Amino acid sequence: MSAAAVAAAAGFDASRLEAFLRGALPGLEGAMQLERIGGGQSNPTFLVACGDRELVLRKQPPGALLPSAHAIDREFRVMGALAETGVPVPPVVLFHAGREVVGTPFYLMDRVAGRVFATHALPGVDSAERSAMYSSMAQTLAALHRVDPASVGLADFGRPGNYFARQVARWSRQWEASRTRANPALERLIAWLPGHIPEGEETAICHGDFRIGNLMFDPVAPRVVAVLDWELSTLGHPLADLGFNAMAWHTRPDEYGGLAGLDLAPLGIPALEDYVACYLRASGRDEGIAPFHVAFALFRFAVIFEGIAARAAAGNAAADDAAETGKLATAFARRAVEIAGA
Repeated sequence: MSAAAVAAAAGFDASRLEAFLRGALPGLEGAMQLERIGGGQSNPTFLVACGDRELVLRKQPPGALLPSAHAIDREFRVMGALAETGVPVPPVVLFHAGREVVGTPFYLMDRVAGRVFATHALPGVDSAERSAMYSSMAQTLAALHRVDPASVGLADFGRPGNYFARQVARWSRQWEASRTRANPALERLIAWLPGHIPEGEETAICHGDFRIGNLMFDPVAPRVVAVLDWELSTLGHPLADLGFNAMAWHTRPDEYGGLAGLDLAPLGIPALEDYVACYLRASGRDEGIAPFHVAFALFRFAVIFEGIAARAAAGNAAADDAAETGKLATAFARRAVEIAGA
């Protein structure tokens, strides 16, 4: 498909983007090539190539958006801040807040070569490599949580303290804003979660969507070379990230590529308790996750899926299977209720 056709399908003009790039990035050679990439449900993502320069462009979806959603400016900021920390992030190039180029704000980053897997089963690799990849995932999350926000200019990247109470309230509001149907399990969670928040306050940089599908692994080695999709990043409690990461062990392969029901040992995938232990060793923490953390993560993802369903109903979803993915909201909310005993 030509660059013009790809851009037109996404609602913008390829020639306008190309003119902007040549003005902003001197030295680009060759005709611009444009390709839609990724299977994400949130911010449309494109590979942009001019000669041997390969860039990735991420933009907001078109149409009306939920408050605070699709915060690509935050993605750009956090990746730039983490560039020198040892947390693997793609090198960011520029952020453009205007809408005149591609219809929404967008940013560019250099393309990183590597492998991205849609499911936690990591198809196509052997068991020893899977084991090492899971270890790298845990160590990468721990490395992120070890970064002092103030030391990288992110002291104001979120409000410190009272994180879970604020998050439960925020995602409850998001549910109300995106509601297109009844979801009784979500209502039960909204009633249960505020009264079961564990004691203790900590503040770290949290990715917010830390899972296999948002990690890029080296083309041949079993290590993470880039953490992707920082839209939901903020200052928060590190166990929120770990609880979200742990959802894969509680969801089935047909529920966003989870692990429940698989025989993990022959695959080289650790049991959840062993994975958490790996994270704890790398992070220096003593305390792991409780049922609340996983239930909260499932609740939050269920609300995100409801938002996807709302965008599909409005006709401005970022992916073609958004309506089908929105159905997962019910499954995730019910699983959260089971884990919480709500």
